[in-house]
Amino acid sequence: MSAEAADPGAPLRRRSRPRIDLRRLGRVALRGPVSRDRLPAAIGHVAEAHRAHHPDADLSILRRAYVLAESSHRGQMRKSGEPYITHPLAVTLILAELGAETTTLTASLLHDTVEDTEVTLDQVREQFGDEVCYLVDGVTKLEKVDYGAAAEPETFRKMLVATGNDVRVMSIKLADRLHNMRTLGVMRPEKQARIAKVTRDVLIPLAERLGVQALKTELEDLVFAILHPEEYEETRALIAAADRDAPLEAIADNVRHTLREAGISAEVLIRPRHFVSVHRVRRKRGELRGTDFGRLLVLVGEDADCYAVLGELHTCFTPVVSEFKDFIAAPKFNLYQSLHTAVVGPAGAVAEVLIRTHRMHKVAEAGVVALGNPYAHDPASAPAEPSDERADPTRPGWLSRLLDWQESATDPDTFWTTLRDDLAQDREITVFRTDGGTLGLPAGATCVDAAYAQYGDRAHAAIGARVNGRLATLSTVLGDGDTVQLLLAQDAASGPSPDWLDHARTPAARIAITGWLTDHPEQAKPDPETVDAAGSGRPGPGRPEPAAAQDGGPGVFAPPRTRSGPRARGVVVEGPDAPVRLAGCCTPVPPDELTGFVVRGGAVTVHRRECPAVAAMREIGRAPVAARWEETGGGESDAGCRVTLVAESFGRPRLLADLTEAIATAEAAIVSATVEPPSEQRVRHTYTLQLPDAAGLPALMRAMRDVAGVYDVSRAQHPAPTG
Repeated sequence: MSAEAADPGAPLRRRSRPRIDLRRLGRVALRGPVSRDRLPAAIGHVAEAHRAHHPDADLSILRRAYVLAESSHRGQMRKSGEPYITHPLAVTLILAELGAETTTLTASLLHDTVEDTEVTLDQVREQFGDEVCYLVDGVTKLEKVDYGAAAEPETFRKMLVATGNDVRVMSIKLADRLHNMRTLGVMRPEKQARIAKVTRDVLIPLAERLGVQALKTELEDLVFAILHPEEYEETRALIAAADRDAPLEAIADNVRHTLREAGISAEVLIRPRHFVSVHRVRRKRGELRGTDFGRLLVLVGEDADCYAVLGELHTCFTPVVSEFKDFIAAPKFNLYQSLHTAVVGPAGAVAEVLIRTHRMHKVAEAGVVALGNPYAHDPASAPAEPSDERADPTRPGWLSRLLDWQESATDPDTFWTTLRDDLAQDREITVFRTDGGTLGLPAGATCVDAAYAQYGDRAHAAIGARVNGRLATLSTVLGDGDTVQLLLAQDAASGPSPDWLDHARTPAARIAITGWLTDHPEQAKPDPETVDAAGSGRPGPGRPEPAAAQDGGPGVFAPPRTRSGPRARGVVVEGPDAPVRLAGCCTPVPPDELTGFVVRGGAVTVHRRECPAVAAMREIGRAPVAARWEETGGGESDAGCRVTLVAESFGRPRLLADLTEAIATAEAAIVSATVEPPSEQRVRHTYTLQLPDAAGLPALMRAMRDVAGVYDVSRAQHPAPTG
């Protein structure tokens, strides 16, 4: 890789400090220790950058850390030919420029001592304390001699677990990888590609999640140069040939003038896009415009000023409404806050504008690094709600979820593959629980994922959900800001269906479901002859076994029905003496209001008045026949009544058995029943029942609704299946 490719961001770094000459620093480092009362010249740049963010910082600990690092690494050389001490110096300088506090810088100077020298963790702890020792241990690689091919994934697992207790571990690792990527040109091409792919798949997503955009963007460009050299060169040539600032400068001048006229104090800058960003815009739009090479950045003092700037821009310029996003009112999960908009400038040029406070800008660039020591908080303050993605930056929700599922991924290959898949989901949503808590989930997550995020293994008993107050299946995809209430079965033996894996997006859900199905192979591959259409399991002892389906219908059992429906008793109709039958589509029972119609053959079919068939008969010109129950009520009630009920439910094991038990307990006889194939985990059961007394119908329907998983029971309003 060429020197230029090793630093693709160089043309865009005009406003930052010049790149440090590491070879010169290496020569300075080799001069040996200096007197106790002055700082080694080799870390003068680190001290300068550190004091810019922390004017009162005590630099004595940095001096001691440098002396130990320089003496322990003395004689070691990097593949680039530089003294090895230049690497921890460069890593520390990267973090110092981002605003890291003294403890992080101390650990970064020492981050390779335990791994590559004779220094031990006990020595680091003795000289620099537990915090520094923990950070150094967190970034120390595991030995290949002990772990073999599993060394890399297990090293990342160890590092992530350490990050769960202290996010500064990952800050040091990201800076370490950035400097290694800057100097990767001395490696063999195949090794460059391997390291670049791991950087792309694991470390860049981690930098995004921790909000360290300054590191993320440069890592992206370095990976782009290695893995896509031709596209990188095309993009580099486009940027070099473009007059990037001129189109944006005219709009920036107009914005400055507008804000001065409004009395708003603001700094308006042109922020060049990095290489990968330009490449993405080019792929999206085809031909690039002059304003596509950068964006305007407006920095103000207070949050309210951000909205004041937005109001002036949308008043004095034509806004592109579709480009507006408010990440101040709703910050991203990685702490990012800003207002995004786009306005039309002179000659129709469209400029994207970012509006934020100076504090927001610092956090946008450095993420968790900008927080200083996030653990130095007031012990009297109340702890943050652990499920809140934005309340506790020291343990963000995505990291908690990652640490939870990694415990179940005992195999290194499974962990490594799942980690990459998890980090590939680059956008997160927040959903609200009905108890007031929140769940952070990747975009595209479903109720299955929410169930396992909230309940862990208890989610095996999930049967459905309410999303924004409405019943929903477990496959329902959740949106940012949705409110979700998970519904669990009371049966502790309930388990997930294999098709849940089709709807699970989070590793925690997939690992838990796969583990349960592995432990219960009889559920993973159900026997179609003994499982109802909902996957509900075998009927319990003493319950009817399903018989072969009649007329091709699914899951029909019990005695066949007559196609003409039951003969009506206790029903009086006006008109000539004719056979009277109760309609099978709505199966009326006392005290339903009735309407009859003469059908082919001269018989009168009696319906409930609200039956949809009544309206259909009227539309085709059929004259209704008045019908009513006999006033004595003796006939039908004494002989019992027949009714068709439809139960809407979520599929779960033993559902059919529990429903038939509820029906039997109500002393109703099942004349026939069908269970339709599940659709999106919803199941429809249709029962034709013989009751000893119509007065028992409300109690029967309540008993069926009380069965776990059943969310509605109603009288049939459509033609019942016939035998």
